[in-house]
Amino acid sequence: MASMEYDPLYDPLHSLNPGAGRDYAPTYWVASAGAPPTTDGPVTQNMDVDVVVIGSGSTGVSTALYLAQEHGIQAVILEANQTAWGCSSRSGGQGQNASGRLSRSQWIKRWGLETAKKLDREIYTGFENFRELTQGIDCDATNGGHLYVAHRPEKMLYLKNEAKVRKEIFGYNPTLLCAEELREQYCDDRDAAGALLEHEGVGVHPLKLTFGLLKKAQGLGVKIHTSSPVTSWETINGVHHIQTPGGVVRAKRIAICTGGYGMQGLRPIKNRIIPILSNSVVTRPLTDEEIKACNFRSHTFLTDTRTLRFYYRLLKDNRLQLGSRSSISGADANNPVHLKLLTDAIARKFPPLAGIEIDYSWWGWVDVSHDMMPRITQPNPKEKVWYALGYGGNGVSFSTWAGRRLAELIAEENPNPEVFNLPIYNSSLEFPNLFGKIRSEAFVPFRRLGQSVLYKWYWFKDEK
Repeated sequence: MASMEYDPLYDPLHSLNPGAGRDYAPTYWVASAGAPPTTDGPVTQNMDVDVVVIGSGSTGVSTALYLAQEHGIQAVILEANQTAWGCSSRSGGQGQNASGRLSRSQWIKRWGLETAKKLDREIYTGFENFRELTQGIDCDATNGGHLYVAHRPEKMLYLKNEAKVRKEIFGYNPTLLCAEELREQYCDDRDAAGALLEHEGVGVHPLKLTFGLLKKAQGLGVKIHTSSPVTSWETINGVHHIQTPGGVVRAKRIAICTGGYGMQGLRPIKNRIIPILSNSVVTRPLTDEEIKACNFRSHTFLTDTRTLRFYYRLLKDNRLQLGSRSSISGADANNPVHLKLLTDAIARKFPPLAGIEIDYSWWGWVDVSHDMMPRITQPNPKEKVWYALGYGGNGVSFSTWAGRRLAELIAEENPNPEVFNLPIYNSSLEFPNLFGKIRSEAFVPFRRLGQSVLYKWYWFKDEK
């Protein structure tokens, strides 16, 4: 089947589906990952299967891998376009000891100390599992931690508090760096007033990682059908009839792992997340003189303390990667102002690189939940349908663990009640709100309006 042209203006809130067999976004990851693993091609006839996994990113592939590896269950992956076409070929590749948008101090405020400690152990266990995976797959892994950069002097107080919480409550050993220490030991970021070094962090080539996971899953018998979007489904006598362009797939169980690319009309995820655009650029390789001028001394990845944060790092081939939030809608994604936001950030952070050539520029959709935390759950106990969604742009490491936990839920082999009573497992995604605490489907048509207002407020708080 011939590939369809990549659609840069695709918007999951307005498009009926993401296409069927569309080309990848023009990302650095796609250009440098090598040939994708061979797949089983599009669905061409009706079939009966046990478990269908919708989506072939790191969550979906991990779910199928662990179903086969840990539970002896063969899953079939359905992918609308190409393997890992969505977030897993467009992300920043920053594997943090985190998931969702909330900090550990916010966990305490929201759920209390006891739950926060249990959640920390769960997230950390997932991070260690991710770290182990990266050691067994050729994915350019860099085990250098994460630098959380204060973009204004007053943000150092916030970082000091986060360091105290991490050390005294959760037992980590973070390191606070003043601006001079950051510039001498890591890079001469002129936008930085200091930083918090979290020693738990692994930067990866996200597409190489997902390709590696898929090869492991295929070795255990997992099938993947690309160019096979789910256009609809109905449940008849407990069996899910999933319609694709090439035939109906009848499945006993379904796992939805579509991230920001899920069809908004697809139950049970309809209107349960808001897709947010994130833009990324990768420069041409830096010269030795440019590396010296910016004092790049490591490949440790960085994010800053803006609400609309920038994430960046020096890649192993000495290119600078940098990304941030972008357009509100897909229709505006091509607007040059969004690229300028990133190139201006490069010039501000690293003045010697002002005007440097950009070799790769792309954007992708991030799945943001109503409360900024993911959900890995069975939303309706009467239906054998599960999902793992809502990482909020912080799922590079945790998505692989979410797949493992999702496999446990699907297998229904007495999952650990203490773990699955945590809030990311024991509650479902809700309808969004605008500015208050009232959540209703009535607010759905106004999500983008609320997002636009919030972005203006966030920019004001970040910069003024």
